[in-house]
Amino acid sequence: MVQSADREVVARLLGRVPQGAFEVVVRDDGGRPVVIRNAPLLDDGTPMPTRYWLVDAELTRRVAALEASGGVREAEAAVDPDALAAAHVRYAAERDAALPAGHRGPRPHGGVGGTARGVKCLHAHLAWYLAGGDDPVGAWVAERLGMRSGAR
Repeated sequence: MVQSADREVVARLLGRVPQGAFEVVVRDDGGRPVVIRNAPLLDDGTPMPTRYWLVDAELTRRVAALEASGGVREAEAAVDPDALAAAHVRYAAERDAALPAGHRGPRPHGGVGGTARGVKCLHAHLAWYLAGGDDPVGAWVAERLGMRSGAR
């Protein structure tokens, strides 16, 4: 269950009220949310492909700058395509396992950030990596940002 204080902080960080259930899975040293894990369905039943979401304002800004400087293309070129494909499969399997038992409606699709191939969003990769996911792109982003190993 999300604490109301977390809900307020995350809403402020996102700039909007979250549309589905989530939990804070990574916090900074001061206890502030860094990464949230979203339910696979929004409150209205809409599929939510992005399981892990980076909410820390400074990290979000730094990743956006990396993306703007060509980071998506660089990451895709630097990471082994088979390792990336396997990461997408693991991510989707984890997210899909969280669907309600017997769910028959629309389902989320794709892997990290809702894509099944390649790299779409460095933020989503870093979020999953920081939450403990085996994500080679997330590791690449963390390295580019100068984050110390194990700083998850």
